[in-house]
Amino acid sequence: MSDPVREQLARLLDWEEAHVGFDRAVDGIPAAMRGAHAGGFEHTPWQLLEHMRIAQDDILDFCVNDHYAQTMQWPDDYWPASPQPPNDAAWRKSVDAFTQSREKLKALAREVKDLTEPVPTGTRNQTYLRAMLLVADHAAYHVGQLVAVRRALGIWT
Repeated sequence: MSDPVREQLARLLDWEEAHVGFDRAVDGIPAAMRGAHAGGFEHTPWQLLEHMRIAQDDILDFCVNDHYAQTMQWPDDYWPASPQPPNDAAWRKSVDAFTQSREKLKALAREVKDLTEPVPTGTRNQTYLRAMLLVADHAAYHVGQLVAVRRALGIWT
C-alpha cells in the first residue's frame, strides 16, 4: 500500500530535513566517550541510545504483537542502569537494533490496513498513526539531546 501520506509518515521516522537524524547523531562517537557525562546533562550517549532503542522496540512490539502486554515499568525499565555500554559490541548491537526496528515501523506505516485503526492491544485512541508519530517525536527529542551532549563533550563535528 503506497500513498503520499504513508510515504511521508515512513520518511518522518528517519528524516533529516529539519534536524540531524539518528544515524548521524550516533556515528563516530569514540568508544571511550559513550559512557561520558557532560556537565549539565543527566544522561550519557549510551543511556540516550539505549533509551531510544528500548522505547522504540516497545512501541513496535505494541503495534505488531497480538499478545502484547505492558509489563515494563516507567522509568526504570526504559533506561539502562549503567552509564556506559558493557563493550563495543553492545553499542553496535543497540545501534543496529534501533535501525532495524525503525525499518519495521516504516514498513508498517506503508502496509497496515488503516493507520487510524486502534492497535488491537491498545485503547481506542492508541492508533497505529499515533504510535508512529510518538516514535518519531520521541526519537527527535532524544537525538537532539544526544547532539547537545556530544557538543558539550567536544565530540560533535
